[in-house]
Amino acid sequence: MTASGDKDGSSVPDEVWAEFLRTSVEGAGDAPKEPSARAREVTGRLRDRPGEPAPWRAPAPPRPRRRKVWYVAGLVAALALLVVAVDPGGFVGWSGGDADPTPLAAESARPEQAPPAEPGGRATLDEPFLGSPAARWADGAAGITVPPAKATGWMDRAEVERALARTRDFLALSNLDPAVRRGARPERAIALMNPHQKDVTDFVTAALRSPDADHDPLLLFSRFDPAQARPAGDVVKTRGRLSYREGRLGALEVTADVTYVYPVAPAGGGDEVVRVIVRRETVVSWDDPAKVVTRKGTFSLLSYRTDMTNGGCGVTTGSFRPQFGGGGPETDPSAGTLDPYDRTAPITEGHGDCATATRS
Repeated sequence: MTASGDKDGSSVPDEVWAEFLRTSVEGAGDAPKEPSARAREVTGRLRDRPGEPAPWRAPAPPRPRRRKVWYVAGLVAALALLVVAVDPGGFVGWSGGDADPTPLAAESARPEQAPPAEPGGRATLDEPFLGSPAARWADGAAGITVPPAKATGWMDRAEVERALARTRDFLALSNLDPAVRRGARPERAIALMNPHQKDVTDFVTAALRSPDADHDPLLLFSRFDPAQARPAGDVVKTRGRLSYREGRLGALEVTADVTYVYPVAPAGGGDEVVRVIVRRETVVSWDDPAKVVTRKGTFSLLSYRTDMTNGGCGVTTGSFRPQFGGGGPETDPSAGTLDPYDRTAPITEGHGDCATATRS
């Protein structure tokens, strides 16, 4: 596969990607909102056999080894949390009861501190991000920082630039596409994944057809059940970045670390708004087709980790299941707490099942 500037380097025309990214920046068509969290992680072990895509999971035994952790974040009293002082990215902070409307600078490196607390106030249909650090984040794909490209591994600068853009395309198509968030099959996202990576294609097929604990589409795609939740507005807030290095067999290895904030309201009507917060760390490999079996314009999935806040706890349905009605989702005090807006450290498995979120 190549990531050069020619049109046939992708399974989907460039103009389609350009149009999708334009609409994503302007604001995705559906959105969701509030906290309860769960997290699961899969890290692929690479094998050194040239010509084969690196597996995203251990290729043996037949059932891949997968570590998983679920976080469920409860709505912890509307801002009675103790706050962290200053945001590393230039967050000026909040004064009095008025939120600072200044957009936050793009994230170019891992922040050193979590965002500070916000003034009180419940989210509404008109202001779905009220009381959330995400109010100052960018809309849609605009919140995903793409670093400058330079020649790396088997790719020249232009090819690296194209691969980075298509990695962001995948994130947008997986997490921001309005149809996908309503439960549609993420065909355009799947088209960017190496079809010769059989363990991945088998997982995706099974997860979208019959979700279960071992095949959960939410690990890769953001989806809601329209019968349970509806978007609260047209905007999904995002914050994160891409980074890259030379990987196995001279491949371009790209790591994405992005947090998505979805405001949602009950499907049956009403003005209650909650937020679902999803952080994803995804590592992909743009392989040299002279060394690895791949399709031009596609990547191999190496690993992923996912934190889901207010997405549901314990039962796998294939869709986020935000909690409505004023009572927070079930939590386990022994599982600890987490701040879904804290991006200062990589995702870990330290919280156990049904941990409590400190804010939403």
